[in-house]
Amino acid sequence: MSIANDIRTAFSKRDNALNQLLLLNVLVFIGFILLRTVLFILTKDRNGHLPVLEWLAVPSVPGTLLTRPWTLLTYSFIHFEFLHILFNLLNLYWFGSLVREYLGDRRLVSLYVLGAFAGAALYVLAFNLIPAFRDSPAILYGASASVTAVILAAATLLPDYTFSIILIGPVRIKYIAGVVVLLSIAGINGGNPGGEIAHLGGALLGFLFIKQLQAGRDLGRPVQAVGDWVTRLATGRPNLRVTRGGAATAVPAAAVPKKGSLAKPEQDEIDLILDKISRSGYESLSKDEKQKLFRASQR
Repeated sequence: MSIANDIRTAFSKRDNALNQLLLLNVLVFIGFILLRTVLFILTKDRNGHLPVLEWLAVPSVPGTLLTRPWTLLTYSFIHFEFLHILFNLLNLYWFGSLVREYLGDRRLVSLYVLGAFAGAALYVLAFNLIPAFRDSPAILYGASASVTAVILAAATLLPDYTFSIILIGPVRIKYIAGVVVLLSIAGINGGNPGGEIAHLGGALLGFLFIKQLQAGRDLGRPVQAVGDWVTRLATGRPNLRVTRGGAATAVPAAAVPKKGSLAKPEQDEIDLILDKISRSGYESLSKDEKQKLFRASQR
């Protein structure tokens, strides 16, 4: 009961999207482990075939997909191998933390959902248009397309942000994103072509999402609108919405406002943060200072 209460509490918070995405993936993974175990006990099927998977994974056959449109999202929460979910969730946590810090929870969820859609769309197109795959019906599952969208979005938004990698040291995330894309391209002729193609769909979406956001267009608005509708339906309470001019706020390529562009005393506070960057580097800023800097850059 204590664990159930912790899970219920995690999903009841509206400012905890990253943890909710991580937890949902883990819960689905555990559910499939238990289901496969039960089926093995009852049927002695050592391969652990799950008929339910066909109703949750994306089919490459368009006719079948039309009868199961929900799979365009449900597939992005399904994993069977431990290393598969481990690396996906680690990347989602590392890069998702950056996206959440600068763009907020709602846009992180939008990226995850749109990345899943883009990955599935490119996968279905490839398996029906490319001769090498046309006669090989398959199914797609896993969060990799969504996670790749988050990785590319973070790298497009903050290309020079660095992660410290074991045995390598500090690496700018734009190079990490580049390696992810190259590995996906190289893996198309390997054992998981559908998954690698889906990665590229997610990567393209992540890049375009940030570029459009920087131009003042939020591609995630439809996802957010659906989320608001589901919330109202579930809670029975209308959502409060705060808007500024009714248009998406542009996100500059570098989250740094120009000196003298804000009214005092806010400008004085931003100048102090900029001075701190010049003395100690961007990484010396606290989370609150980073958020203030980013909010100021949007004006």
